[in-house]
Amino acid sequence: MALTGRDRARLGGRRAVGLLAAGTAAVLALAAGGSVSQAAGTTRSSAATQSTADQATADQSAAAQSAETQSQATASQAAKPKPTHTQIQMLAINDFHGNLEPATGSGGNINGIPAGGAAYLATYLKDLRAAAKAKGQESVTVAPGDLIGASPLLSAAFHDEPTIEALNGMGLEVASVGNHEFDEGWHELLRMQTGGCLPDGDGQNNQNSCPDAKHPFTGAKFKYLSANVFFTNTQKTLFAPYTIKTFKNGQKVGFIGMTLENTPNIVTKSGVDGLTFKDEVETANALVPVLKKKGVKSIVVLLHEGGFPADPKAYNSCPGISGPIVDINAGLDPEIDAIISGHTHQAYNCSLPDKAGKPRLVTSASSFGRLVTDVRLSIDNATGDVDRVNTLANNQIVTQDVVQDRKTAELIAKYKKLVAPIESKVIGHITTPSVVRTNDDSLESPLGNLIADAQLADPSVVSGGKTPVAAFMNPGGIRADLASTGGAVTFGQAFTVQPFNNFLVSMDMTGAQIKTLLEQQFSGLNGPEDAKFKVLQVAGITYTWNPAAAAGSKVVAGSIKIGGQPLVDATSYRIVTNNFLSDGGDGFPAFTTATNKVFGGLDIDAFASYLTAHDPYTPVATDRISIGS
Repeated sequence: MALTGRDRARLGGRRAVGLLAAGTAAVLALAAGGSVSQAAGTTRSSAATQSTADQATADQSAAAQSAETQSQATASQAAKPKPTHTQIQMLAINDFHGNLEPATGSGGNINGIPAGGAAYLATYLKDLRAAAKAKGQESVTVAPGDLIGASPLLSAAFHDEPTIEALNGMGLEVASVGNHEFDEGWHELLRMQTGGCLPDGDGQNNQNSCPDAKHPFTGAKFKYLSANVFFTNTQKTLFAPYTIKTFKNGQKVGFIGMTLENTPNIVTKSGVDGLTFKDEVETANALVPVLKKKGVKSIVVLLHEGGFPADPKAYNSCPGISGPIVDINAGLDPEIDAIISGHTHQAYNCSLPDKAGKPRLVTSASSFGRLVTDVRLSIDNATGDVDRVNTLANNQIVTQDVVQDRKTAELIAKYKKLVAPIESKVIGHITTPSVVRTNDDSLESPLGNLIADAQLADPSVVSGGKTPVAAFMNPGGIRADLASTGGAVTFGQAFTVQPFNNFLVSMDMTGAQIKTLLEQQFSGLNGPEDAKFKVLQVAGITYTWNPAAAAGSKVVAGSIKIGGQPLVDATSYRIVTNNFLSDGGDGFPAFTTATNKVFGGLDIDAFASYLTAHDPYTPVATDRISIGS
């Protein structure tokens, strides 16, 4: 144990007293005719006696002081009341989509403030945890899905392994599975959890697994949850349905992971083959008594489904919120205390009434790591349940004016160096700063037209001399505006627009089947009450639709033309789309009735080749789809 200056002074004073006593004894011994050795012996004896006396005095003093301190501590403890509540910090992100670097365009800011980037996000998470720790609060970091999938090339080129590694470094602990976690199939998703390397060669389909042989991919340190995804005809879930974490004062919090029930309709069928997705509300409610039997009264659902606030800029409130989250919240058991949601890429911080009329926290942190939701759960120590009135939440913008986390920045730099030869290759130029995916009133977009044109021109889908005459592209597959650097477009920028590595598929459809296909844009799964229709982006075909018409009759009769000629019901037309739509994805089962299907190359390769062949590219007019009656 180190000595203080006061300790050293006290010991030095005792040593001086001992030496003084020793000197006096020696003088007396010599005066009596004794020898120097006798004098020395007398000195040692005298010093020892004095030292023993000093030590006894010190021990008595220390004992008395210790007893006094203990008495004071006991009195203090008796006077200090036990805390009535346990405060727990819960940090949440959602829909990160492998955006290790800040996203470009509108996806890279919140209300005009540049936001996002993994190295900045890591700093914010660490700083927020430190602030909670300073208040004596424990912390847990969670996410309600879509952390990977639809990722920029920097992550997608390595099967999203860099994103999992980055999230490990950020201290993520629990995550529900989103629909995009299935983009490469459920077997690959299991590898994301457990680790291991794919034997896919060096860069097949512009992708590579475990590029650093010295550091193989070890999987997610955080725990994936998915309560409503079962192996078909079994009671076995793909991942654990819930996890329980115990905090100070013995307080337990149960986290239920919930995946979008509609996932099979918006991912490639092969990716979810053999799985059954069940209702979110019914599944979560069935787990409440299970958790209560385990002594858990504080329950949080990590839900990969969300809503749409009337004012998207009001990221710390939720005025006029609509969408699936409203009905899900209304149906969930009142014993569920909070819903951390995602999927819609919106930002909101709500207090919505549960079935019992009590306020329940419902949050979402936008997307791409631009926001962090900082929740402070207040748990009543007497009941073990969340005190909702005193539970607070705040959506914090991840600004880019903080110091980047060093380890995360180094991880990003490592993978940027590996992907640079592919990512930085210039594939063409555009005559505008960007080509946007923003829709006009008819829901047609300049970027949608470009992609559809590229697919129509792709030679890989020509079969038996039959060239497609029309192309169809799902708007959800267009993930960002096409950006440029001084007009130059790189492969990495193109990949950010189309990151799924879907294959193109040509097929035969009759005119009648094409009519049915077009009506499916406004009906079935694509006919929501809020009229957020799913209008396909097209090439080679024109038509008019009437928003006021009834579902099933919205396409104006006689308006459909292919190659400038009226569509004929009985005529067979060769069309092209991607393998996702070919399987009936996004609520378009008409594609599954097509015949003579032929698989071609990757959609991103068709996109890149078209830009190269039309260098420089000028966006064309959006005049293929019109509104009328």
